[in-house]
Amino acid sequence: MAGPFRWFRRRQLLRRPIPPEWQGYLEARVPFFRALSPELRERLLELLKVFVWEKEFVGASGFLITDEVRVVVGATAVQLVLHLGLGYYDRLREVIVYPGAFKLPERTGVVLGEAKHWGQVILSWQAVLAGLNNPRDGHDTAAHEFAHVLDRADGAFDGTPKLREYSHYRAWASVMDEHFQALRRGRPMERKVMDDYGSLNEAEFFAVATESFFEKPRQMKEKTPELYEELKRFYGWDPAAGV
Repeated sequence: MAGPFRWFRRRQLLRRPIPPEWQGYLEARVPFFRALSPELRERLLELLKVFVWEKEFVGASGFLITDEVRVVVGATAVQLVLHLGLGYYDRLREVIVYPGAFKLPERTGVVLGEAKHWGQVILSWQAVLAGLNNPRDGHDTAAHEFAHVLDRADGAFDGTPKLREYSHYRAWASVMDEHFQALRRGRPMERKVMDDYGSLNEAEFFAVATESFFEKPRQMKEKTPELYEELKRFYGWDPAAGV
Protein backbone atom coordinates (compact mmCIF):
# COMPACT_ATOMS: atom_id res chain seq x y z
CA MET A 1 0.00 0.00 0.00
CA ALA A 2 1.73 3.19 -1.18
CA GLY A 3 2.23 6.08 1.23
CA PRO A 4 -0.43 8.59 0.05
CA PHE A 5 -2.97 5.85 -0.57
CA ARG A 6 -2.30 4.34 2.86
CA TRP A 7 -2.79 7.73 4.49
CA PHE A 8 -6.07 8.29 2.65
CA ARG A 9 -7.31 4.78 3.40
CA ARG A 10 -6.53 5.11 7.10
CA ARG A 11 -8.39 8.41 7.26
CA GLN A 12 -11.43 6.62 5.86
CA LEU A 13 -11.12 3.75 8.34
CA LEU A 14 -10.86 6.14 11.28
CA ARG A 15 -14.20 7.67 10.33
CA ARG A 16 -16.00 4.35 10.61
CA PRO A 17 -17.73 3.69 13.95
CA ILE A 18 -16.41 1.01 16.27
CA PRO A 19 -18.69 -2.05 16.28
CA PRO A 20 -20.32 -2.22 19.73
CA GLU A 21 -19.39 -5.87 20.28
CA TRP A 22 -15.66 -5.06 20.17
CA GLN A 23 -15.79 -3.64 23.69
CA GLY A 24 -17.09 -6.98 24.96
CA TYR A 25 -14.31 -8.94 23.25
CA LEU A 26 -11.69 -6.66 24.79
CA GLU A 27 -13.24 -6.70 28.26
CA ALA A 28 -13.48 -10.49 28.22
CA ARG A 29 -10.18 -11.44 26.59
CA VAL A 30 -7.66 -8.60 26.98
CA PRO A 31 -6.75 -7.83 30.62
CA PHE A 32 -4.45 -4.91 29.79
CA PHE A 33 -7.36 -3.11 28.07
CA ARG A 34 -9.30 -3.07 31.32
CA ALA A 35 -6.35 -1.41 33.07
CA LEU A 36 -5.99 1.46 30.59
CA SER A 37 -7.08 5.01 31.33
CA PRO A 38 -10.14 6.24 29.39
CA GLU A 39 -7.84 8.29 27.14
CA LEU A 40 -5.62 5.34 26.28
CA ARG A 41 -8.64 3.10 25.75
CA GLU A 42 -9.93 5.54 23.17
CA ARG A 43 -6.55 5.70 21.43
CA LEU A 44 -6.24 1.91 21.39
CA LEU A 45 -9.69 1.57 19.84
CA GLU A 46 -8.87 4.10 17.13
CA LEU A 47 -5.63 2.33 16.18
CA LEU A 48 -7.32 -1.04 16.48
CA LYS A 49 -9.92 -0.09 13.89
CA VAL A 50 -7.21 0.62 11.35
CA PHE A 51 -5.18 -2.47 12.17
CA VAL A 52 -8.13 -4.87 12.05
CA TRP A 53 -9.58 -3.49 8.81
CA GLU A 54 -6.26 -2.89 7.06
CA LYS A 55 -4.44 -6.18 7.66
CA GLU A 56 -5.55 -9.43 6.11
CA PHE A 57 -6.38 -12.21 8.59
CA VAL A 58 -6.23 -15.79 7.33
CA GLY A 59 -7.29 -18.94 9.18
CA ALA A 60 -5.13 -22.06 8.81
CA SER A 61 -5.85 -25.76 9.46
CA GLY A 62 -9.57 -25.09 9.43
CA PHE A 63 -9.46 -22.24 11.93
CA LEU A 64 -12.28 -19.74 11.46
CA ILE A 65 -11.34 -16.07 11.59
CA THR A 66 -14.05 -14.16 13.46
CA ASP A 67 -14.29 -10.55 14.51
CA GLU A 68 -13.32 -11.66 18.01
CA VAL A 69 -10.09 -13.17 16.69
CA ARG A 70 -9.28 -10.05 14.70
CA VAL A 71 -9.96 -7.76 17.65
CA VAL A 72 -8.05 -9.79 20.25
CA VAL A 73 -5.01 -10.39 18.03
CA GLY A 74 -5.13 -6.79 16.86
CA ALA A 75 -5.18 -5.50 20.43
CA THR A 76 -2.00 -7.43 21.25
CA ALA A 77 -0.33 -5.77 18.28
CA VAL A 78 -1.63 -2.27 19.01
CA GLN A 79 -0.51 -2.40 22.64
CA LEU A 80 3.10 -2.26 21.44
CA VAL A 81 2.59 0.80 19.23
CA LEU A 82 0.08 2.74 21.31
CA HIS A 83 2.70 5.47 21.82
CA LEU A 84 4.60 4.82 18.57
CA GLY A 85 1.94 4.79 15.85
CA LEU A 86 0.84 2.28 13.23
CA GLY A 87 3.65 3.23 10.87
CA TYR A 88 5.73 0.53 12.54
CA TYR A 89 3.37 -2.03 11.02
CA ASP A 90 3.46 -0.66 7.48
CA ARG A 91 5.45 -3.69 6.28
CA LEU A 92 2.97 -6.12 7.85
CA ARG A 93 0.39 -7.35 5.34
CA GLU A 94 -1.03 -10.60 6.69
CA VAL A 95 -1.75 -12.36 9.97
CA ILE A 96 -2.22 -16.12 9.74
CA VAL A 97 -3.84 -17.84 12.72
CA TYR A 98 -3.75 -21.55 13.49
CA PRO A 99 -5.97 -23.11 16.18
CA GLY A 100 -2.95 -24.44 18.11
CA ALA A 101 0.74 -25.21 17.69
CA PHE A 102 1.77 -25.76 14.09
CA LYS A 103 4.65 -26.93 11.90
CA LEU A 104 6.53 -24.97 9.26
CA PRO A 105 8.59 -26.54 6.46
CA GLU A 106 11.77 -24.68 7.43
CA ARG A 107 11.50 -25.40 11.17
CA THR A 108 11.91 -28.59 13.14
CA GLY A 109 9.20 -29.43 15.65
CA VAL A 110 6.11 -27.40 16.36
CA VAL A 111 6.01 -23.65 16.91
CA LEU A 112 3.57 -21.18 18.45
CA GLY A 113 4.44 -18.13 16.37
CA GLU A 114 6.62 -16.83 13.58
CA ALA A 115 7.30 -13.46 11.95
CA LYS A 116 8.40 -13.48 8.32
CA HIS A 117 10.58 -11.07 6.34
CA TRP A 118 7.89 -10.59 3.70
CA GLY A 119 5.31 -9.02 6.01
CA GLN A 120 3.57 -11.97 7.58
CA VAL A 121 2.95 -13.01 11.18
CA ILE A 122 1.81 -16.53 12.01
CA LEU A 123 0.21 -17.22 15.39
CA SER A 124 -1.41 -19.98 17.39
CA TRP A 125 -4.77 -18.79 18.72
CA GLN A 126 -4.32 -21.05 21.71
CA ALA A 127 -0.97 -19.38 22.45
CA VAL A 128 -2.43 -15.90 22.00
CA LEU A 129 -5.08 -16.63 24.62
CA ALA A 130 -2.58 -18.28 26.95
CA GLY A 131 -0.40 -15.17 26.84
CA LEU A 132 -3.36 -12.95 27.69
CA ASN A 133 -4.70 -15.26 30.40
CA ASN A 134 -1.34 -15.23 32.23
CA PRO A 135 -0.34 -11.56 31.98
CA ARG A 136 2.46 -11.75 34.57
CA ASP A 137 4.39 -14.88 33.60
CA GLY A 138 6.66 -13.17 31.08
CA HIS A 139 5.43 -15.25 28.13
CA ASP A 140 3.30 -13.67 25.43
CA THR A 141 3.62 -15.21 21.97
CA ALA A 142 1.71 -12.45 20.21
CA ALA A 143 3.78 -9.66 21.82
CA HIS A 144 6.93 -11.59 20.92
CA GLU A 145 6.05 -11.93 17.24
CA PHE A 146 4.78 -8.39 16.85
CA ALA A 147 7.98 -7.15 18.49
CA HIS A 148 9.80 -8.88 15.63
CA VAL A 149 7.67 -6.85 13.21
CA LEU A 150 8.74 -3.64 14.96
CA ASP A 151 12.34 -4.81 14.75
CA ARG A 152 11.92 -5.47 11.01
CA ALA A 153 10.37 -2.01 10.41
CA ASP A 154 13.82 -0.55 9.68
CA GLY A 155 14.68 -3.35 7.25
CA ALA A 156 16.25 -6.17 9.29
CA PHE A 157 15.66 -8.56 12.17
CA ASP A 158 18.64 -7.35 14.20
CA GLY A 159 17.26 -6.44 17.63
CA THR A 160 17.23 -2.70 16.92
CA PRO A 161 13.93 -1.21 15.75
CA LYS A 162 13.64 2.30 14.37
CA LEU A 163 14.22 4.40 17.46
CA ARG A 164 12.55 7.71 18.18
CA GLU A 165 15.71 9.80 17.84
CA TYR A 166 19.06 9.25 16.15
CA SER A 167 20.77 10.19 19.42
CA HIS A 168 19.16 7.17 21.13
CA TYR A 169 21.04 4.52 19.12
CA ARG A 170 24.34 4.63 21.00
CA ALA A 171 22.78 4.06 24.42
CA TRP A 172 20.42 1.43 22.98
CA ALA A 173 23.29 -0.55 21.44
CA SER A 174 25.35 -0.41 24.62
CA VAL A 175 22.56 -1.40 27.01
CA MET A 176 21.01 -4.09 24.82
CA ASP A 177 24.36 -5.72 24.08
CA GLU A 178 25.38 -5.71 27.75
CA HIS A 179 22.21 -7.50 28.83
CA PHE A 180 22.15 -9.82 25.82
CA GLN A 181 25.69 -10.98 26.60
CA ALA A 182 24.81 -11.29 30.29
CA LEU A 183 21.82 -13.49 29.45
CA ARG A 184 24.04 -15.65 27.23
CA ARG A 185 26.44 -16.06 30.16
CA GLY A 186 23.54 -16.96 32.44
CA ARG A 187 23.83 -13.98 34.79
CA PRO A 188 21.12 -14.38 37.47
CA MET A 189 19.69 -10.87 37.16
CA GLU A 190 18.79 -11.37 33.49
CA ARG A 191 17.61 -14.95 33.94
CA LYS A 192 15.19 -13.86 36.66
CA VAL A 193 13.60 -11.43 34.23
CA MET A 194 13.86 -13.03 30.78
CA ASP A 195 13.56 -16.44 29.16
CA ASP A 196 16.80 -18.07 28.00
CA TYR A 197 15.42 -18.08 24.46
CA GLY A 198 16.47 -14.45 24.31
CA SER A 199 20.11 -15.54 24.31
CA LEU A 200 19.73 -17.08 20.84
CA ASN A 201 20.49 -13.84 18.98
CA GLU A 202 19.89 -10.09 19.20
CA ALA A 203 16.51 -10.24 17.48
CA GLU A 204 15.18 -12.85 19.90
CA PHE A 205 16.63 -10.90 22.80
CA PHE A 206 14.61 -7.81 21.83
CA ALA A 207 11.42 -9.87 21.42
CA VAL A 208 11.88 -11.69 24.74
CA ALA A 209 12.78 -8.43 26.51
CA THR A 210 9.58 -6.91 25.11
CA GLU A 211 7.52 -9.76 26.58
CA SER A 212 9.09 -9.19 30.00
CA PHE A 213 8.81 -5.40 29.76
CA PHE A 214 5.04 -5.63 29.45
CA GLU A 215 4.47 -8.71 31.63
CA LYS A 216 7.14 -8.40 34.35
CA PRO A 217 7.86 -4.68 34.43
CA ARG A 218 8.48 -4.34 38.15
CA GLN A 219 10.95 -7.22 38.15
CA MET A 220 12.74 -5.80 35.11
CA LYS A 221 12.91 -2.33 36.62
CA GLU A 222 14.38 -3.76 39.82
CA LYS A 223 16.78 -6.33 38.35
CA THR A 224 17.82 -4.66 35.07
CA PRO A 225 16.92 -0.97 35.40
CA GLU A 226 19.01 0.25 32.42
CA LEU A 227 17.28 -2.24 30.12
CA TYR A 228 13.90 -1.19 31.47
CA GLU A 229 14.65 2.48 30.83
CA GLU A 230 15.71 1.86 27.22
CA LEU A 231 12.52 -0.07 26.48
CA LYS A 232 10.48 2.56 28.30
CA ARG A 233 12.02 5.30 26.16
CA PHE A 234 11.31 3.36 22.96
CA TYR A 235 7.79 2.13 23.68
CA GLY A 236 6.67 5.24 25.57
CA TRP A 237 5.16 3.07 28.30
CA ASP A 238 5.98 2.88 32.00
CA PRO A 239 4.21 -0.38 32.85
CA ALA A 240 5.90 -0.65 36.23
CA ALA A 241 4.00 2.50 37.20
CA GLY A 242 0.81 1.25 35.57
CA VAL A 243 0.92 3.67 32.62
